[in-house]
Amino acid sequence: MKEARPIWLIANPASGSNSPAAVEALETCCGHNGFVLERRIAFPEEPLPDAAALDAAGVETLAIYAGDGTVNAAVTGLYGWSGAILVLPGGTMNLLAKRLHGESPTEEIVARAGARAARRVRPMVARTAHGDALAGLLAGPGTAWYAVREALRDVDIAAAAESAGEALAETTGGSMLRCVEPGLGREDGYPLLEITPGQWGLQLDAYHAENTGEFLQQGWALLRRQFREGPHDRLGLIDRLEVADRDGEPIGLLIDGEHAQGGAREEFTVAACEVDLLATENGC
Repeated sequence: MKEARPIWLIANPASGSNSPAAVEALETCCGHNGFVLERRIAFPEEPLPDAAALDAAGVETLAIYAGDGTVNAAVTGLYGWSGAILVLPGGTMNLLAKRLHGESPTEEIVARAGARAARRVRPMVARTAHGDALAGLLAGPGTAWYAVREALRDVDIAAAAESAGEALAETTGGSMLRCVEPGLGREDGYPLLEITPGQWGLQLDAYHAENTGEFLQQGWALLRRQFREGPHDRLGLIDRLEVADRDGEPIGLLIDGEHAQGGAREEFTVAACEVDLLATENGC
């Protein structure tokens, strides 16, 4: 009989469908697949573990059952660690989990990892001066819809309505974002750029709208993180991109769904993740 391997689990109770019952079922699943769950970390109430704490406990595998924002904080905080991270679909979109495991359910992913049918990989990420995006990033005035999403998450309807008006004004009347190096797309710029890291570099999609109805459609797509439903241009696969706000205004960013305030000019490059992640399907 094989010796069970110790594992720690990070779970964010506020992410996606992370009900107490779902987390308990995941713990049971780990136990049935060769893991001993030695510690559960409820983030953000408890701090994320660092490499020293994991090494001191003899833990070589860390599981994360949360959304892309929590996953980003945990993974990038463990850059340089010698262990491996098992990213599980515990959030709303689970974009990084889909890169690593396709549409496989959590139980199947854990079973493959327990059977050592997973491979250590270091997928490409989008590097910025404000942190790495493991699943993707958005840039431009269109990121103002982030405030609407947060208000809806908090069930604050009044704040959501106010934020929606402000976001629409910012998206329709705000300064556009131009791709300056390389010079790609429209000279007058776009309200939103999406940069998605992948095996072959950074995929660049530029979103636009010609009237208020299309802007509202785009905003609704942003709220549900279904970006590609809006009108957009595929500008290509690149290794590096420099963007600039046409009026020299700070550039709004969403890095794996979390807001960051950039400068008037920002650079994005492709880089390898600096800690091993466990993958159970092709697609990184």
